[in-house]
Amino acid sequence: MQVSNPMAPAFSVVLLLALGSAGCREGTPEGPQAAGQGGERMATQIETGSLVSLEFTLKLEDDTVVASNVGGDPLVYTQGAGELVPGLERALQGMKVGESKEITLSPDEGFGPVRPEAIQRVPRERVPEDARHVGAELQGQAPDGTVLRARVVEVQGDTLVVDFNHPLAGQTLVFDVKVLDVRAPQEPIAP
Repeated sequence: MQVSNPMAPAFSVVLLLALGSAGCREGTPEGPQAAGQGGERMATQIETGSLVSLEFTLKLEDDTVVASNVGGDPLVYTQGAGELVPGLERALQGMKVGESKEITLSPDEGFGPVRPEAIQRVPRERVPEDARHVGAELQGQAPDGTVLRARVVEVQGDTLVVDFNHPLAGQTLVFDVKVLDVRAPQEPIAP
């Protein structure tokens, strides 16, 4: 395990929203779509396959702001590609360009409940020395290559209690979203 950058924000947009983050990106659409060339079809509402640009603020139930891109680059994603938490993607389906909405997601629709089995005891010597304190963020790799992230939640002598749950597991999430742009799904390219 190694410690993640301690200067990195605890909740990055990618960590918050991406389940399979390979396709989720920040900024404006690139290439022909951004320039309005290449024959793309404009769309007025979000449908499966649409390239969507969003402005959002994510809060907890107590109004604590966790992340926001208001005043910055939009979040750009493909609807239906699994790039957002499932409940958010379902709630965005059918929204129109310029439409704003507050979307409240239960833990099951967001990052799931807190799973007790994801909280584990780890021998102190298996954790880098500078990460042997409460709040340290760790990163490791599972045997199948999956990147694992965890937080040290307790220090008990020669053992650290490490939580592998997502930092927002068990939380009700409140998204304030505004649809900035929607590009219609493209025809599949023949092989």
